[in-house]
Parts: sequence; C-alpha cells; structure tokens
Amino acid sequence: MALSFVLTDFIIQAMKNAVYDKLEDGTFGGRIPVCKGVVAFGTTQHECETQLRSTLEDWILIGLKFGHVFPIIGEVNLNLELRRG
Repeated sequence: MALSFVLTDFIIQAMKNAVYDKLEDGTFGGRIPVCKGVVAFGTTQHECETQLRSTLEDWILIGLKFGHVFPIIGEVNLNLELRRG
C-alpha cells in the first residue's frame, strides 16, 4: 500500500495543469489556470517551472492560513475540515 500525502498530491496534480508560454523576449511565463493568481516567470522553461512550483506552495500556505476555498484537482480536495482530537 503506497503512502499518500494530500499536499504533495495537490501540488503534483496542479503542476500537471501548468501552461507555459515563450514570451517575445525569449523568457517564459507559466500559470496554473485552475489556481487563480498562480503565475511565474523565468529565463528558461525549467526555471519558470521551479518558480511556478514555489509560487503554488506559497499560494497554498496563504490559502490555508486564511481559510480560502481551493479547487478540487483530480480527486485531491484540500477543503475537507480538519478533525482535532
């Protein structure tokens, strides 16, 4: 039985939805349309992807802190209420 980590799964699924564009100046812009406001730029597509992942992680942390509603990506739902014992 494989372990599953909800935040890791969410990041993996979100990054699968990333869209990259080569800009006129030769740099790259990336975004995750399902995660509104998650945008990043880089001099290479790899750098852009790295920045996009970092931006996504920050977006999740801020969303968790302020109780934002997250999109459900695949079967990953970050909106389930935490149970405290």
